[in-house]
Amino acid sequence: MAIDQSASVKDQIREFIRDLANAKGVSSFTDQEALMDSGIIDSLSIFRLVSFLEDTFRVKIGDQEITNDNLRDVETIEQLVLSKRGK
Repeated sequence: MAIDQSASVKDQIREFIRDLANAKGVSSFTDQEALMDSGIIDSLSIFRLVSFLEDTFRVKIGDQEITNDNLRDVETIEQLVLSKRGK
């Protein structure tokens, strides 16, 4: 998947999660929707998501940071990435 460098962090995260959602038959979600609660993200796709974030945004997400609180929704994931990029 080619990454559009002009797309915002949130747009890129949303696009990746849209692919996960489509694979599960979920056609729409909001940036504030709890991804695990709605079934868009499960234990397997968490690791795909973390790999995507690390590869795309050149950040390191520690095992202790892979929590429902940090990966709750698109906005929370964006904040995690932005906080990592600032370091």
